Amino acid sequence: MSASSTLSNASLAGRAKRGASARVGVGVLGATGYTGAELVRLLATHPGAALRAVGSRQHAGEPLARVWPSLAPLDLVLDEDPMDPATWVDRGVEVVFAALPHGAFAGRAPEYLAAGMRVIDLSADFRLRDPAEYLRRYHLEHPAPQLLDQAVYGLTEWCGPELSGAFLVANPGCYATAILLATLPAVTAGWWSGAPIVANALSGVSGAGRTPTTTTHFIECGNSAAPYKVGETHAHLGEIGQVLAQNGGMGPIVMNPHLVPMARGIVATIAIPLRDAVGVTEARERFADQYAGMPFVRLLDGDTLPETRHVRGSNGCHLALGVAAGGRLLLVFAAIDNLMKGAAGQAIQNWNRMSGWPEETGLPLMGWACA
Repeated sequence: MSASSTLSNASLAGRAKRGASARVGVGVLGATGYTGAELVRLLATHPGAALRAVGSRQHAGEPLARVWPSLAPLDLVLDEDPMDPATWVDRGVEVVFAALPHGAFAGRAPEYLAAGMRVIDLSADFRLRDPAEYLRRYHLEHPAPQLLDQAVYGLTEWCGPELSGAFLVANPGCYATAILLATLPAVTAGWWSGAPIVANALSGVSGAGRTPTTTTHFIECGNSAAPYKVGETHAHLGEIGQVLAQNGGMGPIVMNPHLVPMARGIVATIAIPLRDAVGVTEARERFADQYAGMPFVRLLDGDTLPETRHVRGSNGCHLALGVAAGGRLLLVFAAIDNLMKGAAGQAIQNWNRMSGWPEETGLPLMGWACA
């Protein structure tokens, strides 16, 4: 039986279990990490979600509230992670959000799909089409290469109708989300000359995960800012290059990420060399047309530039534009919350599209004011 036919049968069974509630049963793997906890928080108030199960590799058997007291009203107990999919099917789970480290879930993904569940994976395991590129970027042999061609790369604003029929969605990386949203309008317009795009990006420490290291420990990073994995070494360049090539962009991209002493957020400055000179008005018209009607991408007015504090807690991406070198260099500035648009928020945005709901369902359009 194919994965799609299995999904259809299980979906019918799931609707019967839901009855009149019209809510879809969801489960979260990796619920105690930063991204997983954000997923749980958002799904708990999503009008289409019934949160049936949560899992943790380190805290199985413990109440979720013991790990995240802020989530105490949910009164959930953490399962082993990844749980036997049959157990979650019995609880009515139809959609799984997998927020596990790279390589931790891909080997079990076929079992979840065969059990009829739709999967939105937030690791890098299904973003790259080439298993050799996955090995090069993540130093792991891919455990389920047969699924790579079937996964939909979920950069929501650039997805077509393939999301509605998807049973496996690869959520993009946080840096990749910011950089691709900032570059694709120029690339698809044919403006890029093919000379190296340079992306300088700053990220909050939550992007490194919850396990502390000598790089992310407060004493090490609290009063410092530092570049890391610069040039062409960061793993997200694999998916960025793949998407640019799929959209007609042929050329290198150089990325210089920096770790800065804040909890969450990414701000990026991308310099795109152009074939011909472009004015800032023309550039603004191109970006405004591309993202018209898309609720989470906002092109800022005038000379206002993006700041992470203005997108913190929201699923938004703020963009601003400038030109240099007589219009031959397009400057694009982008800011996102790495735990929201860069992870949990975009995963739910993708699920909304998969379900035929408005993209903004259950997601905040505005950030946490100024604090």
